[in-house]
Amino acid sequence: MKRIREVFAMTRRNDPNVVWIMLLAFLAVVAVGLLIGLLINNVVTMLIIAVPLAFLAALFILSRRAERAAFAQIEGKPGAAGAALSVLRRGWILKDEPVAVNARTQDAVFRAIGRPGIVLVAEGPVNRVKQLVNAERVKMNRIVPGVPVHVVHAGQGEGQVPLQRISKTLQKMKKNLTRQEVSAVDKRLSALGARMPIPKGVDPFKARPDRKAMRGR
Repeated sequence: MKRIREVFAMTRRNDPNVVWIMLLAFLAVVAVGLLIGLLINNVVTMLIIAVPLAFLAALFILSRRAERAAFAQIEGKPGAAGAALSVLRRGWILKDEPVAVNARTQDAVFRAIGRPGIVLVAEGPVNRVKQLVNAERVKMNRIVPGVPVHVVHAGQGEGQVPLQRISKTLQKMKKNLTRQEVSAVDKRLSALGARMPIPKGVDPFKARPDRKAMRGR
């Protein structure tokens, strides 16, 4: 309950309409239960069933709106793309820190390895971060030739993917590798030291949201 209160307070600050949307979902489920109860002449039983379901519906709405609010809080901050990757489901191997960083502009490239292949998630204006992305793509093609390398640009501009849609974008990609091949690619990259150190002054962890809060747990 404490976690739910914290999530609700955070979401309400960024999305005042969440209260009314949750209330509407609650009342809608109760209304359906009441209607069914009237049709089968058993209102009490249906209300006993409908009220818990109504709470679940409200919590589901809170969970989705909380995720959106959490991403809104970190939008434009260093490390936001890495935070967006952190909500990926099982089957993906992620690096908490960026694999490439421009210390002057704080543009960064994060990496995820999954069945679609290697996905580079770029943070920063598309034209400006292009050099970092191309250098990382060349490195990946040299170390693990034949493994597909995809690029996703995080942001709200043209050609970019909003933070809240990054995980879904990766999940929808065509699968090209087996689970064993995913593990082999990660081991090869780790063994050859493909990961770059983070320049001083860049702390992507400061922009990382609470995963449980984003899921409404």
